Parts: sequence; C-alpha cells; structure tokens
Amino acid sequence: MNRLRANDGLFWGSVFACYLLQLMPLPQAVLALKPWWLALVLVYWTLEAPEYVSLGRAFVLGLIGDLFSGDLLGEQALRLCMFCFILLRFRARLRFFPMWQQALAVFALLVNDRIVLLAVRAVAGLGGAPPSYWLAPLVGMLAWPWVFLLLDDARARLRARDS
Repeated sequence: MNRLRANDGLFWGSVFACYLLQLMPLPQAVLALKPWWLALVLVYWTLEAPEYVSLGRAFVLGLIGDLFSGDLLGEQALRLCMFCFILLRFRARLRFFPMWQQALAVFALLVNDRIVLLAVRAVAGLGGAPPSYWLAPLVGMLAWPWVFLLLDDARARLRARDS
C-alpha cells in the first residue's frame, strides 16, 4: 500500500472514530466534559497534513456531525469552517510551537468555538449555557497532546511499514 492511501485510510479512520466518540453515551454528570473530538483530530490533520483538510471538507464533515448528533443542521459545519479557517491561517506558526503552547492554542480555539456556538444558539432562539459548558475546552486542551501523539505514532508506523 502506498503512503498516500495509508494516510487516506488513517484520516478517514480517525474521522470515523471521532463520530463514534461523539455518539458514545455518557452519564449526565460527565457529559459536559466531553471534548469535541472531530475538532481535535482536524487540528492534527491541519497541522501535519493540510492537504486533507479544506474548508469544504470541514463543512461536509460538520454536516455529517450535525446529522449524527441531531444538532441544528449546519451548526457544526459553520463551527468547523471557522475553526479550520483560523487553523489554516496560523498553521505555519502553530506547527512549530512546543506541545504545551499548541495545547494552549487549541484551548483558545475551543473557547472561540464555544463563543460561536453560543451566538448560533442565541440566533436560533435556544437557551443559554450552564457554567459547566466551559469545561469541554479545558478537557480538549488536556486531551490534545494525547490525540497528537496517538495520530503521529500511527502515521510514523505507516511510514515505517511502507519504507
């Protein structure tokens, strides 16, 4: 298998795993702690292999996420487009940050996403958010190094196998 097809499989497998993690049922007490897995995986692919992430692909992946989760149609699509636009804009800088600075940047992006989500829900006439709403970006920041290491290790193993 050539390297491009292996990376394609890893990309689509990681996206599929994100959808499964988003659909995973959790107790109500820890539901607010669930990070936005698709955003974390797209951060990795945007930084390491930007040819896999475009605004159009982010939009389509967001629409699929909306269909899976039953959210307002287009909500995740808009959020992912904004998320990936910022990432693609600052990719050259973010890519060479140390891991702890990348985690802080991911935290800032996830907080920005929460603000956008509040704005979308306000326009849609949905209610506000409880204070626990702001915990998911913190969990996403803590999960980022592990997501990065897991996907980077998988890519390295695929490269070693193809060599």
